[in-house]
Amino acid sequence: MADAMIVVALVLVAVSATAAVLTRDPTRQALVLSVLGVVLAVLFTVLQAPDVGLSQLAVGSALTPLLLMLTVRKVRRRGQEKEDQR
Repeated sequence: MADAMIVVALVLVAVSATAAVLTRDPTRQALVLSVLGVVLAVLFTVLQAPDVGLSQLAVGSALTPLLLMLTVRKVRRRGQEKEDQR
């Protein structure tokens, strides 16, 4: 039973990582990266490493996508300001 859960978690990680790589829009990439962080946290929990899973949940599914989305927002604002100045 445990082996089946590990295989399912690994397949979910592979699928979500592939989706993150294939996504072109930076905002959608951040959201898919968040899903990947949650799936990795589940994988770590299944592998009996709950402390690593909690760290991954905090950093990989919340903090990193948030920073990426804020960066994309700021870059897009600067691009609009430069277009307005022309």
